[in-house]
Amino acid sequence: MISTEEAYRIVTGNARETGTEIISFRDALGRILAEDVISDTDMPPFNRSAVDGFACRKDDLGNELEITETIRAGKEPEKTVGKLQCARIMTGAIVPDSCDFVFMIENSTILPSGKVVFTGIPRKLNYTLKGEDVRCGDVILRKGKLIRPQEIAALTSVGHISVKVARKPAIAVISTGDELVEPENKPERARIRNSNAYQLLAQAEAAGAKAKYYGIAPDDESSTYDLISRAISENELVIITGGVSMGDFDFVPSVLRRAGVTILFDRVNVQPGRPTTFGTHEKGVVFGLPGNPVSAFIQFETLVKPLIYKMMGSEWTPLVQNLPMAVKFERKSHSRAAWIPVAITDKNEAMPAEYHGSAHITAYPNADGIVLMPPDKVIFEKGEIVSVRQI
Repeated sequence: MISTEEAYRIVTGNARETGTEIISFRDALGRILAEDVISDTDMPPFNRSAVDGFACRKDDLGNELEITETIRAGKEPEKTVGKLQCARIMTGAIVPDSCDFVFMIENSTILPSGKVVFTGIPRKLNYTLKGEDVRCGDVILRKGKLIRPQEIAALTSVGHISVKVARKPAIAVISTGDELVEPENKPERARIRNSNAYQLLAQAEAAGAKAKYYGIAPDDESSTYDLISRAISENELVIITGGVSMGDFDFVPSVLRRAGVTILFDRVNVQPGRPTTFGTHEKGVVFGLPGNPVSAFIQFETLVKPLIYKMMGSEWTPLVQNLPMAVKFERKSHSRAAWIPVAITDKNEAMPAEYHGSAHITAYPNADGIVLMPPDKVIFEKGEIVSVRQI
């Protein structure tokens, strides 16, 4: 049995990159950049007014200024601004070359003569210099970056409309067990609905993968082997839930070996999720996750998700907040590390969620994050600072 840290190192150390493809920026949201993006222009491309007002020479402030023209955004100035002159200017418009100051309309008075005078205090120039934000040739986005709405804006601002991204990894999800029925069916006594598969499919899609459901493998070794073998041949990452513990029908590890998988670990010193199996084969990797839904959820978040991002050339790290415990928390068993679900209160404290064990999946909609309790630690005291990993 290995630690969670060692499991993470083994898993991420066996990432195989998925390759790349070129897509439109319109389809790039949520994808991982596979190239540096370089600006083809200065930004702004000219000295740009930050306000509606008047562009002038700073030395002329305090004098009555003749208004030569109105410069709108998107239009070139037509006249030169000379001594004791100014141009009415709109936000985003080009500041004439001879001007080094823009004063706001609010800080001006139009005189009966039609001239304007500055009435404020000259603290800010009120315009942005050409290339102040970005120079032509600058790298504005780095390879490995997750493309969010703000990255879409950056791409379009430099005309980068064809984007090289990491290809989405193909992931198979398989559930095991005769006790499972699909969610649309009312389970008979001794059977339960299959929540694991759809949880994992959603987690995989949210992590940027292309996930496919292969169904429920019955408690039959031959049928399970056929299904797992097909999934391995068609995907880069296969996730199997259930059948990895010590029961009479838990033959997933032996099936994996028969299918050509080299198992690198099959126990992790963590609660929930101890019977987690990970292995490699010639085409990709395989996870055997526990059948309890909370265990499967946690092991995906802590092991599978980082691997998916690394396969796409990105180093993903969770958002972590260091918060005080809202109450004292004590556990009974302390031989393993434990993930504790918590909600973040309106006082910005970590409140343990009501949680009855690894089958209690409905506890997690009420949780904002999880806290790792190290092995041999029994108590988190009220007010003790803990690291809340958001989920």
